Amino acid sequence: MSLLDSARQVRENAYAPYSKFKVGAAVRGASGTIYSGVNVENVAYPEGTCAEAGAIAAMVAAGETEITEVAVIADSPTPVPPCGGCRQKLAEFARHDTPVTLATTEGERLDTTVGDLLPGRFDMSHMENT
Repeated sequence: MSLLDSARQVRENAYAPYSKFKVGAAVRGASGTIYSGVNVENVAYPEGTCAEAGAIAAMVAAGETEITEVAVIADSPTPVPPCGGCRQKLAEFARHDTPVTLATTEGERLDTTVGDLLPGRFDMSHMENT
């Protein structure tokens, strides 16, 4: 199964009773294993969790800390990018040139990279003097 297919399949499990906006995400770890996640809403906004954060948490829980590829899919008129917080989370575990596929449920897609999503990212090099 492709990374995008994994994101598409898991998206159906999203818990989005308030927005009705289901998002699925999948990341590939350095081992080649695919980890997926969905958005999980909560009536006490903003206590929900993004799909990308769920996929990253599953990867880290499995003992991996390097993302080699990302896919995100939603039922949207155009491919939906990760929120700012998730861009930083992806940047924590992925290189600048890590490929990211953003897609709609209708088949439109945008191929980009983590670096293009978050130019000038904050990373460990900024903390070297602390």
